[in-house]
Amino acid sequence: MTEVLHLEGVWLRRDHNEILRGVSWTVNDDERWVVLGPNGAGKTTLMTIAAARMHPTDGNAYVLGERLGEADTSDLRIRVGLSSAALADRLPPHERVRDVVITAAHGVTGRWNEEYEGLDEDRADALLDAFGMRDFAQREYWTLSEGERKRTQIARALMSDPELLLLDEPAAGLDLGGREELLNALTELAGDRRSPAMIMVTHHVEEIPVGFTHVLLMREGQFVAAGAINETLTSQNLSEAYGMQVDLREDAGRFSARRAQ
Repeated sequence: MTEVLHLEGVWLRRDHNEILRGVSWTVNDDERWVVLGPNGAGKTTLMTIAAARMHPTDGNAYVLGERLGEADTSDLRIRVGLSSAALADRLPPHERVRDVVITAAHGVTGRWNEEYEGLDEDRADALLDAFGMRDFAQREYWTLSEGERKRTQIARALMSDPELLLLDEPAAGLDLGGREELLNALTELAGDRRSPAMIMVTHHVEEIPVGFTHVLLMREGQFVAAGAINETLTSQNLSEAYGMQVDLREDAGRFSARRAQ
């Protein structure tokens, strides 16, 4: 078991606002974490640090054993797969779907004059196949449905064979069918021992794929609770994170929550 992310007393301040407040956290290479919390809790900022795209104001952050502030972040960013709304906005809308995926091998968005080896092409095709997108490989990215785009983005995040996979609200904006297709794909990914460590941010417990092992709950830049999902994802912890009484239910590894009556 190897640490892929280690935070020690991390603070993040912007314009006198404390976005993260002294958080400490360790993620190991065989774990699949879900991060929950209300808007403004600091979830996306936490992911941005984990992706080596932001340094903490205070404290230490180690990504894949490299301390942020000392490491070559361009190398780290290739070793960490990221799917987020901010990154999705940078994808060229007229890019072919296959090129959206394969360009992640060089850590770029938009194919230009890069050279790709046969192994890169084979991996891109295999990932598109795994996420049900192979038949769309030659389509322009903008023509895809929202669910198809989400699956393409995750395939792209896996293109560089990362050691850590970060998914920031991957099911946001999907209808019921699109959400369930995506969660089925993530369940398979979570259950594959060859998959990297995974951290997924979501607002809804209904979007937690089966097979995720740990949960982190946040509120106002601090951690409410963190640990094994079967012990930590409770009505009490959810209530504390969201500031209201929550009734949590579980059925065959899937969760649902509503405000307690």
